[in-house]
Amino acid sequence: MPIRYACIPCSLGWLLLAATERGVCSLNLGDEATELEALLRCEFTTAALERDEVALRDLITPILAYLEGRHILPVLPLDVRATPFQKEVWQVLQRIPCGQTRTYAQVAAAIGRTSAARAVARACATNPVALLIPCHRVVRGDGALGGYRWGIERKAALLRHESEWFKRA
Repeated sequence: MPIRYACIPCSLGWLLLAATERGVCSLNLGDEATELEALLRCEFTTAALERDEVALRDLITPILAYLEGRHILPVLPLDVRATPFQKEVWQVLQRIPCGQTRTYAQVAAAIGRTSAARAVARACATNPVALLIPCHRVVRGDGALGGYRWGIERKAALLRHESEWFKRA
């Protein structure tokens, strides 16, 4: 399976976006481009990986516009593997409006599994497409940020960014 990817600097450090012909399969945030490329190679061990920023421009441009505060978070085609439970959780996350948060328990209740807050947290932690499935909008029941695969500082920055954007909109 051929996968094209681009690794570019952004306001949150580095952003790596990878896509198949069907859609985005990975979107990671990090401090170093080499770290993100190594993560991609581990995630897709049998794929033919090709770095190609030009081919992915139409996917990258709206994400950068979002991070720069010029656009809402885009809805892009996705090509992610997931369990049925993860898909349920991720669909709920995609419906959380920009500038708002939900608790893990609220997401669990939204899928009809009120006792599954920890499983929801795990589904968030395994989300392969940062931002596009906005797991950063899910917080602990006490209002604390909880974990974030790409760093708690990035989660806080994203929530501040969306709150400010929502106030301007």
